Amino acid sequence: MPDEEWERFLSESVKGAAGAPVEPSARAREVGRRLRERSGQPEGWRTCSPARPRRRTGWYVTGLVAAVALLAVALLPQQVVGWFGGDDAGQDGGPLAAESQRPREAPGAGPSGRPTLAEPFRGSPAARWADGAAGITVPPAKATGWMDTAQVERALRQSRDFLVAAGLDSRVLRGERPTKAIALLNPHQQDVQDYLRTALSSTAPTPETDPLLLFSRFRPGQTRLVGDVVKTRGRLMYQEGKRGAVEVTADVTFVYPVTPAGDSGRDAEVVRTIVRREVVMSWDDPAKVITEPGTMSLVSYTLDMTNGGCSAPTGYFVPPFGTADEQPADPTRVDPYDRSKPIDTSDGTTPTDNDCATATRS
Repeated sequence: MPDEEWERFLSESVKGAAGAPVEPSARAREVGRRLRERSGQPEGWRTCSPARPRRRTGWYVTGLVAAVALLAVALLPQQVVGWFGGDDAGQDGGPLAAESQRPREAPGAGPSGRPTLAEPFRGSPAARWADGAAGITVPPAKATGWMDTAQVERALRQSRDFLVAAGLDSRVLRGERPTKAIALLNPHQQDVQDYLRTALSSTAPTPETDPLLLFSRFRPGQTRLVGDVVKTRGRLMYQEGKRGAVEVTADVTFVYPVTPAGDSGRDAEVVRTIVRREVVMSWDDPAKVITEPGTMSLVSYTLDMTNGGCSAPTGYFVPPFGTADEQPADPTRVDPYDRSKPIDTSDGTTPTDNDCATATRS
């Protein structure tokens, strides 16, 4: 072979001859296989593909609703319960939420049954009410009249203290002097001081001087409370009153289960005395009204009671033991648990009358 042909052969062996077949590498074969299996534009090697957005509307809406609901429950628990039926909420027998506004209607009928020593609130709507002071709702305080927020908060707290001292203190319930309640009354309000002096000393009070108008009392020799629990339901409201005073209105119902004092048997009769009071209290500006620090003046006080006595006032509640099966002929019928209307002082259910209307339940 001439030298020129030999040199050309060696050169083409290194560079490759034109049109000669080329064996693809292993990577090239793998890439080719993937391309054949896929449709559309291939992804570049080491390129960044953005995550595909996924629609999660259902979860986002559910989460937002849940967050709003939790916030509403935290800030406005009573109103939220009201959205689902108010006093009718929790018909499974659970406790009612606190009362924050006047109910729209009377509570529905609950399980039937007479009260017993073991279950003194059996068959009563009060079975789902709170115990004692816990059943009296105190609204949030804000500056009103001559008081700033802190002073209004203190006035509301002391207003509830008065109701507790007048209607829940165990010593007062046994007929003792309501010292704590009196200490919260303005000693310079002469008409109220005259009432207190007469009401708590007279053995024959009149309807106008009956201590029951403000204080709950049972005669120990005749009546004893069943257990230590008195059920309550009600609320406080407030507004600016005369001369810039902070006027607090209380509307509270107390349910007292009682039994005859001399009957200690397991089958002793239990009667529920139901008392509703509306009391308007004025926390006056000391620059405009003569008063003492920490005391308030009474604007008005009204009583409605069931199973507390229908004869002349005695200064004590007189439960009608032994008459549970009797049906009074009085056509006037009232529901003592109906808090949807203000107290009606003209329907014969207050101690200012000589007889009582018939309670539809107790």
